[in-house]
Amino acid sequence: MTDVARKAEVSLGTVSKALSGQGQLAADTRSRVLRAAKELGFTSTRPHSSTGFTIGVLSTDHVGRFSIPILEGAEDALGAVEGLMILCESRGDPIRERHYVRALQSRHVDGILVTGRSSDVRPSLGARLTIPTVYALARSVDHSDLSVTHDDEGGAALAVAHLLDTGRHQVALVGGAARHIATRNRERGALRSLAEAGVAPVLGGTLYGEWSEQWGREAVATLLRAGAAFDGVFCFSDQIARGALDALRENGMDVPGTVGVVGVDNWSVMAEAARPPLTTVDLALHSIGRTAASRLLAIIAGEPRPTGVELVPCGLVRRAST
Repeated sequence: MTDVARKAEVSLGTVSKALSGQGQLAADTRSRVLRAAKELGFTSTRPHSSTGFTIGVLSTDHVGRFSIPILEGAEDALGAVEGLMILCESRGDPIRERHYVRALQSRHVDGILVTGRSSDVRPSLGARLTIPTVYALARSVDHSDLSVTHDDEGGAALAVAHLLDTGRHQVALVGGAARHIATRNRERGALRSLAEAGVAPVLGGTLYGEWSEQWGREAVATLLRAGAAFDGVFCFSDQIARGALDALRENGMDVPGTVGVVGVDNWSVMAEAARPPLTTVDLALHSIGRTAASRLLAIIAGEPRPTGVELVPCGLVRRAST
């Protein structure tokens, strides 16, 4: 298809429309593409139907915690053009992923959406892949690719600003593992809000651990053993925050009367079932999926391909924990 596009002097998206008989094209453009395809001996094996674009989705999130809302957002964008998705879940296995890429190429998909279960940097599918590709949530290591993800730093800044606005002045930061880009970005945002208010984090910095309720309980125990005075806790995930809430309650500390707690994710099964229900940062996963799919469709249609990282703003969902 790339060879046909080059010979006919049109975009890949135009070739796709001409060969499928879909979309609005001038008659001479469609004829030029079909003539170029015939001269090159190109025969499309794609099964044509009433659908528009076909998008392959490569995911490493076998649980679906992050990929399902992203795919719902992508479906909103694709539904407007009668598009459909083919989901390939690699479970993080690079060999399985390469197999799926070859399979999607053989089916002549119009584009590929790459997603996963974290915003950590991941390998690029490569510059030699001619199919338009956009990364959603997961960031490509190649800055010439387009990655659409959440503004972690901005979301963390919102969370800490909210704690300060509700009268807290001694805020502890309980993060995930330092190796994760989400931990580093959330730490930067939290420290920025604290610095703007002229206060320092409790114990001088972030407590690092794992993304688990157990770590939330251990972090509260660490603060209490250190004799630290704190009236706010910003946890870098809802799981950590739920464990922290349990530990605070077990130690007789009233939430939100004595201590306010904010998490990150807006994972409803975690945040709404917490005691009390958890104020948290919403990562806008649905918007990430919709934005990424919209960008992919624009590239397929022949618009200039953007590069780098596009950040989608996060929001704050206020509940009883603050």
